[in-house]
This record gives sequence, structure tokens and C-alpha cells, in this order.
Amino acid sequence: MVTVHWQGELIFKADTPTGSSLMMDAYPEEGQKSKGPTPVEALLASIGACSAMDVVAILVKKRQVVTAYRVEVEGVRAPVGEWPRPFLALTVRHILTGKNLEPDAVQRSIELTDEKYCSVIATLREAPKVESVWVIEEA
Repeated sequence: MVTVHWQGELIFKADTPTGSSLMMDAYPEEGQKSKGPTPVEALLASIGACSAMDVVAILVKKRQVVTAYRVEVEGVRAPVGEWPRPFLALTVRHILTGKNLEPDAVQRSIELTDEKYCSVIATLREAPKVESVWVIEEA
């Protein structure tokens, strides 16, 4: 379970089961201090990191030598003013550098992360039911 704690203003700290923390904030143009990514930016980063971890692990098993790798995740959202502004489309662009990288190995590793291994992408594709519950604790 991830626990998100309000830090004041629109700053929130997410504590994870691994002991790591992530600060999130609203956009600076909305008057915030940019203490961390916005929740939407964190979602895009999660897609990229989840996919990239799989791709690297698969390519290592295939004995491919990757010397640099970045993932660009671009999302198209509903127009400003339309709420809740969900993503309507996502593009996950993998840019790899390496020594004699085999295109078939790269393509297959990306197919595997998209179709089988990346939990973040799989969750978005499944569109799970989301339930909100609430509790009031006395101050």
C-alpha cells in the first residue's frame, strides 16, 4: 500500500512499501513551488520506467549491449476546462543506443513489456474499477 500525506498547500508525499518517498506538487504556473512532479507527470514516468526496466532486463538476457536508453512518454489529454482531463492517447517511445543492437531483439523486448510484463501498462489497459472510501478521524 502507498500512503499519501498532505504536506501543506498542494504538496503531497507518497510513502511506499519499499521505504522510498516521492514528493508531488501542482504545476508552478498554478502558484505552486514545484517540490516534485505532478501526479499526472508521475503517472507518465511510471509508464516509462516500468516499460524500460522490462526492456533492459530482456535485452540483457538476449546478450544485447545497451549503452544508453531513454523512454519518452507523451500523452494527449482532453482539452483544458474539460474535467477530469483523462489521457485520450499515450505514446511510449523507446530510444536505444548500443553496440550491434539487433532490431528484432529490441522489437520483441518492447512487445513483451507492452503485452506481458509491464504492470503499469497492463493496469491502464484493463481500466480497473476504482472505489473511493472515506474516514474522518477526530483531531
